[in-house]
Amino acid sequence: MTSIIAVVGSSNTDMVIQAEHLPVGGETILGGHFFMNAGGKGANQAVAAARLGGHIIFIAKTGNDIFGKQSVQLFKDEGIDINYLVSDPVNPSGVALITVDKNGENCIVVASGANATLCKKDIEPAKAVIEQSGIVLMQLEIPVETLCYVAEIAAAKGVQIVLNPAPACNLPEGLLKKISIITPNRKEAEMLSGVQLRNMETAKLAAKKIKELGPESVIITLGDMGALVLHENIFTHVPGFLVKAVDTTAAGDIFNGALVVALSEAKSVVESARFACKAAAISVMKLGAQSSAPFKFEIDKSEFPEIENSVEWKNIE
Repeated sequence: MTSIIAVVGSSNTDMVIQAEHLPVGGETILGGHFFMNAGGKGANQAVAAARLGGHIIFIAKTGNDIFGKQSVQLFKDEGIDINYLVSDPVNPSGVALITVDKNGENCIVVASGANATLCKKDIEPAKAVIEQSGIVLMQLEIPVETLCYVAEIAAAKGVQIVLNPAPACNLPEGLLKKISIITPNRKEAEMLSGVQLRNMETAKLAAKKIKELGPESVIITLGDMGALVLHENIFTHVPGFLVKAVDTTAAGDIFNGALVVALSEAKSVVESARFACKAAAISVMKLGAQSSAPFKFEIDKSEFPEIENSVEWKNIE
């Protein structure tokens, strides 16, 4: 039986332009294709987890505008419990401007809007459900003070806390000691550890240094190269899958959503990371953020070759 997963985080509307390449300073690119998509790291992870069968409660804040109302309806359509979603009467909903190049790489600028006003007062009504959850999943697109408050509530009741430290920022001393699993990508791992990732040995060193900051387990996501897991002082490289990437915008979010679903089903950390890698691989074959999140049947029926170890660092050097 799966446990309740409380996702605490952001909700945005993504405005996306596909272009031949990412612009440099002062450059204007013509001929791009535009579309809008529901996004925000918290919402992406909540939707990803719900589509994979997770029992999801989403705690977030949107504006009382068309974007916020559209997001609420989408969450309902995905079967997500939004009883603890707050509407901000003053600030607009979060918006992200995203450019995606022909190789699926992207650059993103976010106007946080209501996400930046999610505060302790907004969390209070959800305190009991956080305490009763099996897992709490959070990111860094909401105020760090709010994140710390949620972590205090969850840790006091022994609830497993998964932190996706994105976008990277300075974290208060002591927060990471409450975290069960932290899931940085390569750049975030470098910032947290002070170690530049160049090969598997430096990745292991970075994971070890991050673990020394307090988390019980560390999972460094490595894009198409999979993930490096440090759990119970054992390193495991989970290979990535060979797929044709169209849009990598929400791959990390899909990974985290899938990870917590597998954990909620009592799978091991390594098994959960493997499941999450496959979900993320499927997601990059589709456009958009939440729209790219796969359903369980897609993961069950899809088979892709794993990336060979001999080329695992080809995009890092």
